[in-house]
This record gives sequence, structure tokens and C-alpha cells, in this order.
Amino acid sequence: MSGIFVRRWRPAPFLPASDNRDGSLTFVVATLCFLACLMALTVLATNRAVNDWSDQLNSQATIIVRPRTNETPDLAAARAAEALAGVPGVTEARALEREKAEALVEPWLGDITDLQDLPIPRLVAVDLDHKHPASAAALSTALKDRGIDGIVDDHSIWTRDIARSAGVLRWICGGVFVLITAAAASIIAFATRAGLLARREVVEVLHLTGAEDLYIARLFQARFAQLAAWAGALGAVGAAGVGALLRLVGGGIGLTPAVPILWPDLLAVAPCPLVAALVAAIAARLTAEHMISEIT
Repeated sequence: MSGIFVRRWRPAPFLPASDNRDGSLTFVVATLCFLACLMALTVLATNRAVNDWSDQLNSQATIIVRPRTNETPDLAAARAAEALAGVPGVTEARALEREKAEALVEPWLGDITDLQDLPIPRLVAVDLDHKHPASAAALSTALKDRGIDGIVDDHSIWTRDIARSAGVLRWICGGVFVLITAAAASIIAFATRAGLLARREVVEVLHLTGAEDLYIARLFQARFAQLAAWAGALGAVGAAGVGALLRLVGGGIGLTPAVPILWPDLLAVAPCPLVAALVAAIAARLTAEHMISEIT
């Protein structure tokens, strides 16, 4: 009878397979990973939107044409379009009708259909070659050579504003990501510290029997790295699900056409479990080594 008892008895592991706090810890780390993955998707979508907007602005220019004496606005715009069409780097130049010019100023002046005598400048839309676009100086020179009074707007101000805004957003997302990483590391460090304090006597006995501090620290390192990897996978799947939902609900252009998310972007969340496990392993290892040195 005693032999059977001896064969069935096994020493309890230093760290049990599960802990009552594992569920809460997994939820918190998974939530942080979910938010970090959303930040990554936001940065990717924002970069794409900025590049698209910049390409559109850089491939177009707008000319504000003011008619000279004894010249109608429509004639001045037509002359400007003709002059610009022959400039190298211009693919097309077209004069816009008065109605389109009125539509552009309507947000500031309101309905001006009754003010026919109001001198509204005519606009000329210029499409530029993507590879070798004409410069604003070249467009201005072409207008002056034909005696046309026009102002060239190459949208450079808008492009700089968009690039500046995108840069600020990237810094914000990067800062949030760093804060999330630090929060996850702090949580793992706290859990490691609590686990070591709960097993203080066992650590002392193991140390007295010759167990190395590195061996004990590795136990916590492996334990929390595995937990963080699982939590990171849950957070990554959740973020990918949100991204897929935004893509599916809105149809072809997605629910957020201003900040589009494409299907390949969802692959950006794949490294999350590995990153979470690495952060947790480092935090647990450093905390365990420091605590063990204090206990022993």
C-alpha cells in the first residue's frame, strides 16, 4: 500500500500550472495588446491616406486667372488653359466654368447667383505628369509670356500641412505604443513580484539546497512569457477583427475611406504575441533576479 502511495506522489511544482490571478492578468495584457495593434493599424492607414492625398495634390495645380481690360473672364481662362497645355510636365489644362468657381466660394460668401456683376476670378485646373511634373515657376513663366495675369497654386502649402499633421499623428501613436509597452511590463513585473513574495519560503529553501538564482528566475520568465504570448494572440485577433469589420461594413472603400484599411494591413498584428512574450520575459527576468537577491 505504501509502495503505491509513493509511486503516485509527485512533488508540487514551484509554480502551479494555473493561478487564480491568471485570468485577470491575461485580460489586462490582452487589452493592452489590442490597443497597441489598433495603433499599428491606424499608423498604416494614416500613412496610406497621406501618401494618396499628397500624390493627388502634387499631380495637380490650380491657376487663378484675372481678366485684363477689355477681356472677358471666360476668354482669359481659355487663353491660360491654352498657354499651359504646351508646358512640359503638364498633361492637361482646362478652364473651369463660372458655376464651379461660384461653388468654390459659396461656403464663404453664400449664394451669389443673384450677384452676376461680382468679379469672380476664373480657375484653370492643371493635371501634372506624375513622373516629371511642371514646376510652379514654369507655369508662371508660361502665363507671363502670353501676357496673362494669373496666380499659380501648386498646393504645396496643403501638402506641407498634411505631412506635418501626419508626423504629429505618428509621434502620438508612437508615444501611446511606448506607454502601452511600459504598462504591460509594469503589470508583469508586479505579478512576478507578487508570485515571488507568495513563495518566499520556497525560494529560501531552494537557495539553501543549491538552486541557482538564475534557475528560479527562468521559471518566472517562462511562465509569464507564455501567458503574455497567449494574451498577445488574443489581442491581435481582436484588433484584426475590428480592422476586418471596418473594411467589410463600408463596402469596397471600407467604413473609413479617409483612413483606409486594406486587407494586407491585418498582417501587421502578427508579431504581437512574440513582442508581448519578449516584453514579459524581460520584465519577469529582471524583477525575479532583483527579488531573489533581496529574499536570499
